[in-house]
Amino acid sequence: MEYVKVTKENLEKEHICCAISNSGDAQVKSKKAWLAERFDDGLVFLKSAERGKCFIEYIPAENAWNPISAEGYMYIDCLWVSGSFKGHGYSNDLLGACIEDSRGKGKKGLCVLSAAKKKPFLADPKYLKYKGFTVCDEAANGIQLWYLPFSDDAEKPKFKECAKNPRVEEQGYVLYYTNQCPFNAKYVPIVARTAEERHIPFKAIRLESKDEARNAPTPVTTYALFHDGEYLTNEQMNDRKFLKLISR
Repeated sequence: MEYVKVTKENLEKEHICCAISNSGDAQVKSKKAWLAERFDDGLVFLKSAERGKCFIEYIPAENAWNPISAEGYMYIDCLWVSGSFKGHGYSNDLLGACIEDSRGKGKKGLCVLSAAKKKPFLADPKYLKYKGFTVCDEAANGIQLWYLPFSDDAEKPKFKECAKNPRVEEQGYVLYYTNQCPFNAKYVPIVARTAEERHIPFKAIRLESKDEARNAPTPVTTYALFHDGEYLTNEQMNDRKFLKLISR
């Protein structure tokens, strides 16, 4: 497999694995705009040269858009290999490249979000355990922070206090999200419109800066849906899924 590192210089001509469409698509545009502003923060986006979902995205933990304390670590935003790319060792290739790069940059190790059981859009805990990661912190909603230290004396990363017990004060449905996930550009407006048409209280809060994201009331900032203050899910909703959720 040939891999390509996406940079400021080639961003416009390269496909983005998690949002493969024409360049004018709202999902592609929002993701590329988000990436363009993160490269100066040390973000790395390494992907398959072939079109498909096969990539890793990581960034120095101090610049991660998540409420974590992990100074000196590298934080993995996303490691995604799916479809025909699965079963060929590409996840190992991508993670190995991240480890090599992080060691070369003098990092203490890696950290990433997961849970005891696989959740949508989060790293697979079975794979993390297989690769030597262990849990270093857990929020009250079951979202876990896993880490792979490069030395035995490396301090463990942890969640910031604001994310330990995910909860919001507002009533109704409240969604926190960022443009890190391209699907939000398409589906957040759809859910908002669906809620409005059915007179369902709904508020979408887009986190627009690193500081906002690092002080959010949720470990997962790409998508975190609450209802009457209680955390519900990190799974992106379309209109059908949203209506099914509220009917429960």
